[in-house]
Amino acid sequence: MITNKIVLGTVQFGVNYGINNTSGQVMPEEVVRILNLAAENGVLTLDTSSAYGTSEQVLGDTLRQTGLRFNIVSKYPKGNIGVKETFQESLRKLGIENLYGYLVHHFDFYQEHPDIFDVMTALKEDEKIQKVGFSLYTTQQLQYLLDKNVKFDLIQFPYNIFDRQFEPYMPVLTEKGVEIHTRSAFLQGLFFKNTDTLPEKLKPLKNYLDILHQYCQHENISVEEISLGYVLANPNVKGALIGVDNHHQLESNLKIITRKLTSKDKDFIQSIEIQEKHLLNPVNWN
Repeated sequence: MITNKIVLGTVQFGVNYGINNTSGQVMPEEVVRILNLAAENGVLTLDTSSAYGTSEQVLGDTLRQTGLRFNIVSKYPKGNIGVKETFQESLRKLGIENLYGYLVHHFDFYQEHPDIFDVMTALKEDEKIQKVGFSLYTTQQLQYLLDKNVKFDLIQFPYNIFDRQFEPYMPVLTEKGVEIHTRSAFLQGLFFKNTDTLPEKLKPLKNYLDILHQYCQHENISVEEISLGYVLANPNVKGALIGVDNHHQLESNLKIITRKLTSKDKDFIQSIEIQEKHLLNPVNWN
């Protein structure tokens, strides 16, 4: 069942997030609807972080209220509080006894304090965490880990029809037994944005977005279908992270994931070559 490859992102539950989000932070009653719908449709995994505002607390409150159970991946952000303390606080907020996955959220902080991953690994050995790993932005960060022979079980990085930088590494990671989760399937909603209203900094992407929209219109395929379909079709991807602002969006995404991309769709995607690669990282949008 392909829906078990969907990882539901919950950053919107804790903060106002996403370039195309016009509704703000998701209200608690809508979180209940979203999680119930996810559970009913075979979604197994949720993604959160102690850096996502009140996301962990909102999740915990909802899980206690509904009795739902999911595999939960959270992250350790940069800060002055230690790993164990932050981890225990995450468990307390979530109302659970262990995590499926725990990731280093900020790679630069890890490079300055590599011992934080040793603590995370020790928590795994104590069976408090099933899988430990990293949330990355660039292939340089991944190469750093591979060069230093760092042992990790779970990795998360951006992957979409515009940003395919990690594709060559995927078979290597799969061979090593690393579980791959991808994020930014819709480039934080940028793919859906009216290109005439792009912020000045993102206008260099207008031509690529227009070409994408024109192709989808001509081939009678939605932007959602081609974007999510491409990620899910990759056999190395075990979890495709998507975020939603309401249960209708999740319902829409779940309906379209059964459509198979054609060879023409795949050829079109491979033909897209973004020159302004720095704009594929939302960190550079501000």
